[in-house]
Amino acid sequence: MAAASLDLQGLLARLDPTADVAQRHIWLIDVFDWLRGDRASPQAAVGRVSLLLGAIEARPELRERLRAWWRAFTQAVDLTALLADYGFAPRTAFVSELTERLRRKILPGTPETTDASDLFRIVLPGAFDAGWIALLDDAQLARIGALLADTALDDIDGAPRWRHTVMDAVTYCSSQVVAAGFSPELRLRMSAASESRAFHALMSDLDALREQMFRAPRDEDALQAAFVAFRDRLDACRASASSVYTHLEDNGISVGLVFRLRQLRERVLRIRELLDCLISPAPAPSVARLVGRLVLAGGERNSIRALIASNSSMLAAKVTERSAETGEHYITRDRGSYLQMVRKAAGGGALTAVTVLLKFGIYSLALSAFWSGLWSGLMYAASFVAIQLLHLTLATKQPAMTAPAMAARLRDIKTDAAVADFVDEVANLVRSQVAAVLGNVGLVVPAMLALALLVQFALGRPLLDAAHAAATLQSLSLLGPTALFAALTGVLLFAASIVAGWTENAFVLHRLDSAMRYNPRIGALLGAARARRWATFMRTHISGFASNISLGLMLGLLPAFAGFFGLGLDVRHVTLSAGQIAAAAASMGMAGLQQPALWWAVAAIPVIGALNVSVSFYFAFRLALRAHSVSLGDRARIRSAIWARWRSRPISFFLPA
Repeated sequence: MAAASLDLQGLLARLDPTADVAQRHIWLIDVFDWLRGDRASPQAAVGRVSLLLGAIEARPELRERLRAWWRAFTQAVDLTALLADYGFAPRTAFVSELTERLRRKILPGTPETTDASDLFRIVLPGAFDAGWIALLDDAQLARIGALLADTALDDIDGAPRWRHTVMDAVTYCSSQVVAAGFSPELRLRMSAASESRAFHALMSDLDALREQMFRAPRDEDALQAAFVAFRDRLDACRASASSVYTHLEDNGISVGLVFRLRQLRERVLRIRELLDCLISPAPAPSVARLVGRLVLAGGERNSIRALIASNSSMLAAKVTERSAETGEHYITRDRGSYLQMVRKAAGGGALTAVTVLLKFGIYSLALSAFWSGLWSGLMYAASFVAIQLLHLTLATKQPAMTAPAMAARLRDIKTDAAVADFVDEVANLVRSQVAAVLGNVGLVVPAMLALALLVQFALGRPLLDAAHAAATLQSLSLLGPTALFAALTGVLLFAASIVAGWTENAFVLHRLDSAMRYNPRIGALLGAARARRWATFMRTHISGFASNISLGLMLGLLPAFAGFFGLGLDVRHVTLSAGQIAAAAASMGMAGLQQPALWWAVAAIPVIGALNVSVSFYFAFRLALRAHSVSLGDRARIRSAIWARWRSRPISFFLPA
């Protein structure tokens, strides 16, 4: 503590109210660095505050220098803008705000500034400061107020100067709330009952509050009535803005709109905090809470992760909700639907055999890596879309769609019976995945063998020569990086489901089905009846188209782009891989059965299938759990129940009752 006292004496000796702006602000930064110390604990920082206050109070000339410094500081720096705007984005667009946060992270700040927000960010940069400020007691806060009190500045029209500063900040915030409420993006989406009427009278109620606040002599009853009227109007504005969320739930979600709504809500909360400082009979604790909140708001304002998390959570919920609507169709619950899934998956496997044949045809053209990947991706996309339109099934497309459907059931899972019902659904889901994989692989192999023999009969030579057949088996061997590539493919399957949900949300948000149905130009081109059919068709299939096309392009182009960066990554899709192994085996003939490479490749098929399914399901399920705010306790209960079912009835995960 003696060393800290010596440091403090040197720090106070540097207090110079006549110094230039940069030097005054550097001194302030050094003071708060000293208060933080080694950041061992907030209590230690509070102890240093007491040391600082005691040292200044013991020397009258130092008190006068501090007040002179504070007078110069408040005249040079606009504290109103800090109170009103700190922590808020000056830009209303999500992308521009993301760019601004990146700029502030990369470029350093300077204390040579009259912008109070920039200076505050340097002086109080982290959550540790909010922690020790919250621990300051009323006596310490009163001592700080007494040290900074300056009668030369504290009286303006009979009211303390700080009250005018805070009231101006309330005015700035209120004008931003009104501007947001009047913006067409929000106004047109408010419910008919609320519309934007509350925003019309907000500023007039604020003027009435200001008049009562600074009237001399003050009428406390009239002031309280004006305060209640303004607060109620503010709450009405907040309720009107909240009605926009209902519109977004029904008509699609925009990250930009969510960003605006969150900004408006935070502005309303800031106004309430500022009003607490004005109305409270003992304002010091309210001011300390406000400063602590500003510190936390500044941290959130600088955080890229917080920006993305806060503004994409609702979009994630909507994406998973729309995926859940599709995923319900992929869950079988009885023997009939189980057998139907096997038949659909068998059809998908047969069509995938043709896809494998076309892939070898593209590779035979010896195109460059990019063009080979692009044409392969387009061919995959066309094949997947054909499977969709023929109402067949590709096994690995299911997990990312069924995971949100499963997570949607977790919203009401407080009882043991609800947990048991959920475990039943998990068994149904796993059984459906097993049926789909078996159907795909079970038919792609014989179909590919038949096609390879047909090609050999037509061309008089095997589909693949000996070198290419051996290379194919080697690339798919379980001894190589096949497991890693299979897991990577699971990530791509999850990404395709996100693209599907996002695309469908955008389709609904921009009302493209209505545009296709009623737009005069489209009607003139297609005819009214055909336009209605196309609108219904696209609304039904847009999610599947987006998922299949994006997945096909990713499967085709990822190896090419990875090769450009020297990463050597590849994809391993269980149905496509099984078809390639069958093609290589058919090209090698009966002699291939004696090759260990063939059996190592065959052994990789269940591993590829398990990783494709489990990885895509894992990521989709985690996203859905976060979107539905499932607690950690409920997740633990679910895991225990699933393991109990596995130990007692493992066969239920593979065959229907």
